[in-house]
Amino acid sequence: MDLNVVSQSGGCASSGCGSSADRLSHLPEAIRAKVDNHPCFSEDAHHHYARMHVAVAPACNIQCHYCNRKYDCSNESRPGVVSELLTPDRAVKKVIAVAANIPQMTVLGIAGPGDPLANPERTLETFRQLSEKAPDIRLCVSTNGLALPEVVDEICKHNIEHVTITINCVDPDVGAKIYPWIFWNNRRVKGRKAAEILIAQQQKGLEMLVERGVLVKVNSVLIPGVNDEHLKEVSRAVKAKGAFLHNVMPLIAEPEHGTFYGLMGQRGPSNEELQTLQDACAGDMAMMRHCRQCRADAVGMLGEDRGHEFTLDKIETMEIDYEAAMARRAEIHAEIEANRTAQRQQTGEAFVSLSSLKRGLKTKAAEPRPVLMAVATTGGGVINQHFGHAREFLVYEASVNDVRFVGARKVDLYCSGGDTCGDAETTLQKIIRTLKDCEAVLCSKIGYEPWSQLEEAGITPNGEHAMEPIEEAIAAVYQEMVASGQLEQAGAEPQRLTA
Repeated sequence: MDLNVVSQSGGCASSGCGSSADRLSHLPEAIRAKVDNHPCFSEDAHHHYARMHVAVAPACNIQCHYCNRKYDCSNESRPGVVSELLTPDRAVKKVIAVAANIPQMTVLGIAGPGDPLANPERTLETFRQLSEKAPDIRLCVSTNGLALPEVVDEICKHNIEHVTITINCVDPDVGAKIYPWIFWNNRRVKGRKAAEILIAQQQKGLEMLVERGVLVKVNSVLIPGVNDEHLKEVSRAVKAKGAFLHNVMPLIAEPEHGTFYGLMGQRGPSNEELQTLQDACAGDMAMMRHCRQCRADAVGMLGEDRGHEFTLDKIETMEIDYEAAMARRAEIHAEIEANRTAQRQQTGEAFVSLSSLKRGLKTKAAEPRPVLMAVATTGGGVINQHFGHAREFLVYEASVNDVRFVGARKVDLYCSGGDTCGDAETTLQKIIRTLKDCEAVLCSKIGYEPWSQLEEAGITPNGEHAMEPIEEAIAAVYQEMVASGQLEQAGAEPQRLTA
């Protein structure tokens, strides 16, 4: 069914619901074209396209209480961590190797391990070479914003269409609790004054980029008790200055990472706290909910890292014809887009059905409550992963209005292969705690043991929708739950067992 027909017929599109692919439909065509295959800027694209970061920027010009840049920590997946620091020449060689071998890779970003704009020569030389040698790859840069205003012209010169600025506050008193110092005009500035300078530079750089037509995403780290309530003001401020997308991320503060916050016992937010704040910040400016807080040398789809396949010693042995690779990439991208179009049409059918369900209700009080569901997927926008093989679950909220993506939750691997699953009982209980607010888990397959324990915890396992589009399957399961009478009215608490 054509989605335009759905809207014109008074179906789901006209009642406020729609697939995640439609979340950007209010934007001008020129902007949609810039983000349509960008996995970090488009919620739908992250199911289909891959990204890559290259670590060419070692130095940083500020210190954050949540950051401790480590090298050769390949088992850690968090910003600032890299295994190999690259020169621009080696970075370009690696990008070309990855693009040839992972044709769905559309975006190259520089995000560290320090601040890219504190290393302008290395960063801009990398972009200059890539613009010439790999023109089919979109270019992005992430920055704390301190040096941003001075290099905006260079960013535009190198055809960098997407910039991410990490803005954790717009109040210097809050900033003083996050940043112990900045390096500014060849001297170290501390305390509130440092935060004042940083905030002013961030806001100035944001305005300059927007004036030049560059899409700006703002990242904010949610630090409970420090900037949690303040981030609502941050969201309003950056939206007013033209930011396109806001990504509120949870603080990572495990003591073993050696950060100030980690060593001082500062906790990170719960899943519920993160979702509540994201919802509070949501408005006309889209909220990014699919961020994985990637390493500074991440390679592959969001949620995976294939960097070990493209170490310097391995790419030295690769012979690549990039012109042929670009032709193959174009073919793969066309196949992906055809698949996305088909999924949108199928999902449109599901949302029409949800809209019909809502119209069948006599009163608002009779409206079934929303339900959270977790999904195991390896990408492609479909349910295609075994429960035991998932390292993360995507969480969606289903209601009579729509199906919306809430976020990704990382878990330990339950099954590592073979006939047994290691310390499976402990691992399974951790997974159940992570998904405790979800009422269903959709996966391609699931074993008897996890099935039983999920049911005991009040979470319904479901393997009936393997290889179906995620949102279509969730809508179908939600309809079944409504039809069975198991959903209470809006405002009622679900009857759940404690995991």
